[in-house]
Amino acid sequence: MAKMIFVNLPVSDLARATAFYQAVGADKNEQFSDGTGSCMVFSETIYAMLLTHDKFRQFTPKKIADAKTSSEVLICISADSRDAVDDMVGKAQAAGGGVDPCPKQDYGFMYGRSFEDPDGHIWEVMWMDVAAATAAQSATTDA
Repeated sequence: MAKMIFVNLPVSDLARATAFYQAVGADKNEQFSDGTGSCMVFSETIYAMLLTHDKFRQFTPKKIADAKTSSEVLICISADSRDAVDDMVGKAQAAGGGVDPCPKQDYGFMYGRSFEDPDGHIWEVMWMDVAAATAAQSATTDA
């Protein structure tokens, strides 16, 4: 069985956050959602668990960081093409998210942009041509 990742994010407005993630392409799994959390599915192995602050506090005694003023993590998700990167960031912008809070990355074989959700969580969206990246890596190690 492939390993799965569940990114747990505290959100201030569950309905708004759920709508935002649906707008950028995630599907809501109703089976694992209720009034305190939404299970958002990006793929068979990648899930974002959007949790109200009260629900999130049940999992940690630590203070919940304000993602609009501090950074604890940058989440990166892959895309199938450069156009898919731009498409997802465009969808985030149309849904009210911030666009490119991190510098754009364009190395030819790798392209990335980022968006910020309504709670300030930053997602990077990255495409990479693996064959070209491997060739570039080999060229630098052979030199």
